[in-house]
Amino acid sequence: MAFVQIIDCKTDKLDDLNRLMDTWAETTKGKRTASHAVVATDRADTKHVVEIVEFPSYEEAMRNSNLPETDRIFREMVALCDAPPTFTDLDVVRDSQFNKTTANRVFDEIAKGNLDVIDECMADDYRDHDFGSEGDAVGIAAFRDRCGGYMGAFDFTFSIESQISEGDEVATRWTWHATQKADFMGVPNTGKSVTGRGTTTFKFKDGKIKEGWWQWDVMGLMRQLGVMPG
Repeated sequence: MAFVQIIDCKTDKLDDLNRLMDTWAETTKGKRTASHAVVATDRADTKHVVEIVEFPSYEEAMRNSNLPETDRIFREMVALCDAPPTFTDLDVVRDSQFNKTTANRVFDEIAKGNLDVIDECMADDYRDHDFGSEGDAVGIAAFRDRCGGYMGAFDFTFSIESQISEGDEVATRWTWHATQKADFMGVPNTGKSVTGRGTTTFKFKDGKIKEGWWQWDVMGLMRQLGVMPG
């Protein structure tokens, strides 16, 4: 279970505090177990500083706390604050990452043949950059046509291998399992089952996908279809 620690303090030495965090990050390379850290100030009280640190588990957080470097930095942090910092320890019981959910839905529904998901999840001016196609597809109608070309030539599914969400972008590493059923890019129907691997990055705005970049092994697909030598 993921674990989050919230550290509250009062200080007007934010620059010094940030430098201290940089020092901690540098000295704990290869040792620290924290996976994500955010430092924020209260709009209503700029001296009120909150640090949110995420760990894979409570046990990993405790291991991180026991590092000599963490202890030393904490003592220096206390010296910068008006009063000793307070700690809130939280076990994560829900982690809703809405952009990742939308990205997954696009992969799942397109594989099922439901192109209506494009109208629901893509912005009207969506721009698609596909390494395997000539030029960009601009607008959801153009992207529907592009997807329709793959759907007409293959029966396929996507397996999501991993995803990273940062800011307004979601990067998905996937494996594509397909069987050719019609001509594709001038390649006559072979009836062969093929596997493709790639990465897609979606950029979101206002809850909808604004832009997409597909990078995948086109040459590998053509070799499997017998168009290129192995």
